[in-house]
Amino acid sequence: MNRTEARYSLELSLRKAVGEISWFKFEGIKLRLANNTFYTPDFAVMLRSGQIECHEVKGYWHEDARAKIKIAAAQFPFRFIAVTARKKKDGGGWIIEEF
Repeated sequence: MNRTEARYSLELSLRKAVGEISWFKFEGIKLRLANNTFYTPDFAVMLRSGQIECHEVKGYWHEDARAKIKIAAAQFPFRFIAVTARKKKDGGGWIIEEF
């Protein structure tokens, strides 16, 4: 887990403590997109409702990573969310993008 992922893990821990989410796991699932092509989201997250979300944490995006999350979102019935760290000078926190 890199530093950005570790920071986001703390965010998820806080959300779990207040009951917003029921469970999360770092690299908890691996999705097969095609022959010899897999996507492992950074975090598998279960909401209180039981819905599963896949959260991808990025400092910046490479095009192949963006393509994989789009393909995964088209193939699987999960909510896919990309989380990018906002710079402290811009107020900190997270920029959220849904696929």
